[in-house]
Amino acid sequence: MSLQGAAGADELIFYVNGRKIIEKHADPEQMLLSYLRKRLHLTGTKYGCGGGGCGACTVMISTYEPASKKIRHYSANACLLPICSLYGVAVTTVEGVGSTKSRVHPVQERLAKCHGSQCGFCTPGMVMSIYTLLRNYPEPTSEQMTAALAGNLCRCTGYRPILDACKTFCKESVCCQSKASGKCCLDHEEDLFDKEEKISTRLFSPDEFQPLDPTQELIFPPELMRMAENQPKRTLVFHGERMTWISPVNLDELLDLKAAHPKAPLVVGNTIVGPQMKFGGMFHPIVFSPARIPDLNVVKYTDDGLTLGAACSLSLVKDILRNAISKLPEEKTKIFYAVLKQLRTLGGEQIRNVASLGGNVVSRKSTSDLNPILAASNCMLNLASRGRKRQIPLSDIFADGVGNNTIMPEEILVSVHIPHSRKGEYISAFRQAPRRENALPIANAGMRVLFEEGTDKIKDLSIFYGGAASTTVHAKQTCWTLIGRHWNEQMLDEASRLILKEIALPGSACGGKVEYKNTLIVSFFYRFFLEVLQSLKTMDSCHYPGIPMEYESVLQDFQTKMPQSIQIYQDVDQSQSPQDPVGRPIMHQSGIKHATGEAVYIDDLPSVDGELFLAVVTSSRAHAKIISVDTSEALKGPGVFDIITADDVPATNEFHYSSDPEIIFARNKVICVGQIVCAVVADSDVHAKQAAAKVKIKYEVLEPVILTIEEAIKHNSFFEPKRKLEEGNVDQAFETVDGILEGEVHIGGQEHFYMETQSVLAIPRGEDKEMDLFVSTQHPAFIQEMVAASLGVPANRIMCHVKRVGGAFGGKILKAGLLASVAAVAANKTNRAVRLILSRGDDMLITGGRHPFIGKYKVGFMNDGRIRAVDAKYYVNGGCTPDESVLVAEVSLLKMDNAYKIPNLRCSAYACKTNLPSNTAFRGFGFPQSALVTETWITDIADKTGLSPEKIREINMYKEDEQTPFKQKFDPQNLVRCWNECMEKSAYHSRKTAVEEFNKQNYWKKKGIAIVPMKFPFGLGTRYLSQAAALVHIYTDGSVLLTHGGIELGQGIHTKMIQVASRELNIPMSYIHFRETSTTTVPNACASVGSAGTDVNGMAVKDACQTLMKRLQPIINKNPKGNWNDWIKEAFEQSVSLSATGYFRGYNENMDWEKGEGQPFTYFLYGAACSEVEINCLTGDHKNLQTDIVMDIGCSINPAVDIGQIEGAFVQGIGLYTMEELKYSPEGVLCTRGPDQYKIPAVCDIPERFRVSLLSSSQNPYAIYASKGIHRSCKINLKPYF
Repeated sequence: MSLQGAAGADELIFYVNGRKIIEKHADPEQMLLSYLRKRLHLTGTKYGCGGGGCGACTVMISTYEPASKKIRHYSANACLLPICSLYGVAVTTVEGVGSTKSRVHPVQERLAKCHGSQCGFCTPGMVMSIYTLLRNYPEPTSEQMTAALAGNLCRCTGYRPILDACKTFCKESVCCQSKASGKCCLDHEEDLFDKEEKISTRLFSPDEFQPLDPTQELIFPPELMRMAENQPKRTLVFHGERMTWISPVNLDELLDLKAAHPKAPLVVGNTIVGPQMKFGGMFHPIVFSPARIPDLNVVKYTDDGLTLGAACSLSLVKDILRNAISKLPEEKTKIFYAVLKQLRTLGGEQIRNVASLGGNVVSRKSTSDLNPILAASNCMLNLASRGRKRQIPLSDIFADGVGNNTIMPEEILVSVHIPHSRKGEYISAFRQAPRRENALPIANAGMRVLFEEGTDKIKDLSIFYGGAASTTVHAKQTCWTLIGRHWNEQMLDEASRLILKEIALPGSACGGKVEYKNTLIVSFFYRFFLEVLQSLKTMDSCHYPGIPMEYESVLQDFQTKMPQSIQIYQDVDQSQSPQDPVGRPIMHQSGIKHATGEAVYIDDLPSVDGELFLAVVTSSRAHAKIISVDTSEALKGPGVFDIITADDVPATNEFHYSSDPEIIFARNKVICVGQIVCAVVADSDVHAKQAAAKVKIKYEVLEPVILTIEEAIKHNSFFEPKRKLEEGNVDQAFETVDGILEGEVHIGGQEHFYMETQSVLAIPRGEDKEMDLFVSTQHPAFIQEMVAASLGVPANRIMCHVKRVGGAFGGKILKAGLLASVAAVAANKTNRAVRLILSRGDDMLITGGRHPFIGKYKVGFMNDGRIRAVDAKYYVNGGCTPDESVLVAEVSLLKMDNAYKIPNLRCSAYACKTNLPSNTAFRGFGFPQSALVTETWITDIADKTGLSPEKIREINMYKEDEQTPFKQKFDPQNLVRCWNECMEKSAYHSRKTAVEEFNKQNYWKKKGIAIVPMKFPFGLGTRYLSQAAALVHIYTDGSVLLTHGGIELGQGIHTKMIQVASRELNIPMSYIHFRETSTTTVPNACASVGSAGTDVNGMAVKDACQTLMKRLQPIINKNPKGNWNDWIKEAFEQSVSLSATGYFRGYNENMDWEKGEGQPFTYFLYGAACSEVEINCLTGDHKNLQTDIVMDIGCSINPAVDIGQIEGAFVQGIGLYTMEELKYSPEGVLCTRGPDQYKIPAVCDIPERFRVSLLSSSQNPYAIYASKGIHRSCKINLKPYF
């Protein structure tokens, strides 16, 4: 069939949420995500990464199979699904599951009521993954539930509350009651509770949940059934602006097409071609979709194995293999078992549901987990081209030769034959990745050995590795050499040497980590050696003794289990009014809307008439002079409206907040890769991005290019001022100590990875130079100030609005201001609304994150463990502009003591100026880095003195009324209480003994346990930074509209403010509504940062409400038996003002750096945490077994929200310290630009036992209702990892 014969385009017919869609102009380049959001205006499905790595865009796909009369439901990533692949299917989005207007589905209800959403951006995707599982298994196992969520990321919650909601659907109890004793751990661990206190462990009430009723779900559209059964299958052709999509129905037709267009790729799940086109700059004018061809979907059981069609999804392959293993004798299924093991962790459920077996094979990717094991197992490929069929070993496609060894361009992979294993044959597969599930491997392997009958003599050996080169590699020479050898230690030594020699990794190996990969290459073989020895023992224990008992545990991989968790908090006093919500675990006010997809974020706002889309053009050089910018090709692109440059900025392009400016558009030179040079505005985001890629910039490289802290020190490149803190006489103290140790700690940066990328909608109002800005930001007043300055208009013409933000963690302040200015300048120039939504890759490239950090220390100590002197230098990598870097350096100094008294201290901090994108505020703000340095030398001292680390911590901990190194007084009583409670609740001493015993009995697996205290000062350093205002209106029907300056980032600030207003006005929360934060209602509001939002805005809301109650009091006194509505009506009739502003001046904080003393903080939070981990010493894989956290947060206003913040911060810390890694090229280009390369923690990473307790009977006289700001402070206790 030729393309000319397929000139006419077909209609695309599919269903969305029960509604028939007929698309007459289906564009093969359009993904389902953009179609849902832009064409159907279903904005519940979110854009999180565009590459299938985060799960925010999860939808359910339903198909009907006429042969079996079965309907299949599966989850998929809408961002990777071309709409042309949806012919005849039904799509269900979060809107189709339930809504507040119709019926909220039990999944949505439970997720919200179990507090499983914070910022809410990931929640619709979570809902869809759980919902799809329940459609297939109404009573799933806990293993099925955790597997269903492996492809969904959440940056806020720490996953525990999401899993709590999931547990309510699981058929078996995940409480330890299900163990043999029949008792719950909470029944016999009585030390968890203080009998004197009224303690609660329930954050939600399952009695409130509506039951799951499978009969109430959307039915599969009957019309699609009829289409599938009655309509003869025909070839489908869809023509787009640049691409043609052809979906043939039989193999011959496909072979004809492939002969005519050998370069055209085959697309089934689009999990390889899609990302290549989206992120790799690849383009294909023609693609073939073979998913409907029966030959490519074959499942055939043969006498010698299993033949699977190349278009079979990986999920289907998984099910088929599992079924085969259950029916066939074990001897025949060893290959199946090894392949199944790799499939369990390959991608998330959404990827496995669409990705094909054939696509995985023919991509020949080094990161394929399947190819090494399929190649090692002698699997065969059935190939076809026009007039020819042939079969080749799968291993041949990785051979060095060409010709008949490889798949020809015109050939199609029809099916893969996986053979049965034989007697005396042993097969294993291995992988190690940055994250156990849904992560590309660092290295993997497939290994097979066949022994001569009844012996341990090698007859055949096959070893394949992935991750070591650009494709899977065969250790061929090693295998040939070892044939005839016996399976013993001598063979192992020889094999290890041969493998390392043959699989020699170049210094610049793909993905780096050469040393680690070399270790894994040998470790995988050693693990295989042990497995086979153990199997030989099972066969004949007389001749083969197996392996030592202490080696056995390493043969068991870590598994993801549904965690057991407990949350303990002090219940409200019995005398508190049932209507008073303060202190109760109230659900997030937007929780239900998060779960139904009705919560609106910036890119969910309806399009404005004539709206333009903006794409930025960024620098590709780290330090260079701009010679020329050629926009001619870009301007010719379809739909392009204009190009915006520095010349279009009416007023301020550079903001001098300190000596070095923050810049909107680069003008003459660039100072980092990712700096914005210009921007394209076009009629669609696709056209804008296509045109942006055509802008040509010529550079002249400038020297020096400084990327690292070490290079900044060498070139003396720092931002001013440098800071220093001194107490006591350090030099004298060093002369009198028993021991001195010196060291250096390097900590990499961390990406915020907020789920909603930086987003702006700028709408010029057409008169008086007014402009409305809808921005995802923590600081609307700052956006207003920057945009007004850039446009040269007074601030009163710029209105900034924020409803909610899909996560921020410090990353949406200054950078959000620069991006808002870019959009505003474009809107001003074009006089059209402009929408700027950064792609995940651009967001990570442009915005910077947590500061990379080097701490150099010299510590003097006594033999009894007392620390007498510390001399330390801290360096933070600030990037190319100051941003918050000097402040981060200051905070790292002020908080470096953590919980320890250091009598003699000299500490300096430097913010390094480099050619990276400027780093900025991030949760903890310098404390996670400097505290880690402190905890490192604490454990070093323990090693040197022979004392335990916890003893060193106890000896040096603040105990009495104390003062900090900067002479601020405080009472550490609650620090000691947290420490003691954590010791007791975690059963630290008995568990430490158990850990030591485990380590004696296990050689290759080890456990570690540690307990760490925390003192976290609260404050912003200056009074004006903590001022706040609120505005409260009461309407004549009694309803209340509340506004304040705080921003909802997921920390539940609006929920807490409604709780405050409810208490102060003595009315139910349901009477009170919060609409948005806006510069039109509350001017000059400070940023929502530093956990201060609830403290300061709560005071302002309280002040406004008290003003209103003061006005209402005479009316209430006259009619004490009346109700709220009566009093409000009467007040209105008496002309009493029912609107009031509230104000809080801020905390009296100051710091004199010249003297090195001050009161930069208002109060202190305290905590302690104990973690136990297990590590596989062969691979570095690890598992967090248990974490106990005790936090002093005063009297919690909302324990559910606060505990969620603690858990979320802890899990973010797991990411910082154990897996998140930013990688830059030698030229300063960020290589980790999405969830494929940058791994944040997932469901598989949280502790198996996770307990959080809030310290009871704690009062804080400085904050609203004796609470404490919590959202940043949760020090991450991960010392066992080191």
